[in-house]
Amino acid sequence: MSPVWSLGAGLLLLLLWVRHRGLEAVLVHHRWVFVCFFLMPLSVLFDVYYQLRALAVRRLHSAPRLHGQRVRHIQAQVREWKNEGSKRYMCTGRPGWLTVSLRVGKYKKTHKNIMINLMDVLEVDTERQVVRVEPLVTMGQLTAHLNPMGWTVPVVPELDDLTVGGLIMGTGIESSSHIYGLFQHTCVAYELVLADGSLVRCSPTENSDLFYAVPWSCGTLGFLVAAEIKMVPAKKYVKIHYEPVRGLQKICEKFTEESKKKENNFVEGLLYSLEEAVIMTGVLTDEAEQCKINRIGNYYKPWFFKHVENYLKADRTGTEYIPSRHYYHRHTRSIFWELQDIIPFGNNPVFRYLFGWMVPPKISLLKLTQGEAIRKLYEQHHVVQDMLVPMKSLEKSIQTFHQDLNVYPLWLCPFILPNNPGMVHPKGDETELYVDIGAYGEPKRKQFEARASMRQMEKFVRSVHGFQMLYADCYMTREEFWDMFDGSLYHKLREQMNCKDAFPEVYDKICKAARH
Repeated sequence: MSPVWSLGAGLLLLLLWVRHRGLEAVLVHHRWVFVCFFLMPLSVLFDVYYQLRALAVRRLHSAPRLHGQRVRHIQAQVREWKNEGSKRYMCTGRPGWLTVSLRVGKYKKTHKNIMINLMDVLEVDTERQVVRVEPLVTMGQLTAHLNPMGWTVPVVPELDDLTVGGLIMGTGIESSSHIYGLFQHTCVAYELVLADGSLVRCSPTENSDLFYAVPWSCGTLGFLVAAEIKMVPAKKYVKIHYEPVRGLQKICEKFTEESKKKENNFVEGLLYSLEEAVIMTGVLTDEAEQCKINRIGNYYKPWFFKHVENYLKADRTGTEYIPSRHYYHRHTRSIFWELQDIIPFGNNPVFRYLFGWMVPPKISLLKLTQGEAIRKLYEQHHVVQDMLVPMKSLEKSIQTFHQDLNVYPLWLCPFILPNNPGMVHPKGDETELYVDIGAYGEPKRKQFEARASMRQMEKFVRSVHGFQMLYADCYMTREEFWDMFDGSLYHKLREQMNCKDAFPEVYDKICKAARH
């Protein structure tokens, strides 16, 4: 039987099985079938399209030339909204399913959609060491563009599909953040179209209030149309050291100690239980021992978090060299560890060698096809949260995560938080070392209830002067939200720039309590 006939027969049997079981039952209880046979191939086509588009734009040098025209089109749409009487709030016209956030943005159906088709790298200025990009440029696209030129950005959040705009209007972090801060702290200027249709540039010395108010504002002060980001020289490899640590107190002490060392270019921790972790430190280098090079980004390689866990199981330290771009996107193929819940056999060697080149499925496609049943299931029995807490509260925070959620692995990522104006800054006047604790997966805590458990977590985070990333479900009241975040500069600018009739307040845009 020819391969074509075999494939056809297989698909026919699959469709008959789906019809017998019912489409919704398959999507909920056997989601891997739909993901493997439909979403993974479709994700490959998406990637090929965007890679070819980026190549064409680069070869034709069309991005800088067309950028001004596209921005003028955005301004025209805003002025049209004004001429219509400013009856509805505005928002970007990008469909909600295309965003990496798991939240479903229902406001897209009621707000005036402003179409923003800005997805190109505009300029690489090696003299100023700055790259100017449009807001829909992704991390995968940016590193692919810069690395061959010998450059990278200081903070490269792991997932390929995270966009510059999302990382500025929301936030972004990476294992280099203990040196550079959050993604917003590596940006030197923003360009926005405001509620009156005007185009403004802001930086620490030009329209500085707006510059510091934009991060975390979730598109409620204006439409981001370009950003300038610092660049640093790229090196070929990251020399990474793995060290298993046992005992919560020892884990916190070791992690804090390594996070304070500026000679570490990267620091990251994976907590596999309350008492077991692997602490990783990395150093950029152009030299490598050939026998210790691990191209972890190759499709047939084990998922990174599983690879790291082997050091814990064997109770041994280790050192290896990972190509830099593979390191930057080390959690992409397994979407950290979320993919194991969707494709339970995804890390099996046979699956990786045969189908790993199609992994991961696009998060946007997973959202688009999840359906109401899966969405409700995830909302009640699944957690995707990042909480940013002071490093001095790390041990207490981990104990709270264990008590309220009991989700493992936990991701630990340190970052320096400067005392800049804006929504997020330390309680005191000095720069402070913080840590992002990321919980992704199904809580094992008995009687877990999403709203009650998350409200308990949010209360704890507020008590230690921490912050909740705004891409995730937020259950706080308005008063609790503005107790967590400093809204003084944000509200001042919304008044000055007449944003109240143009954009919803950030709380109303992202918090579940405001949408129910």
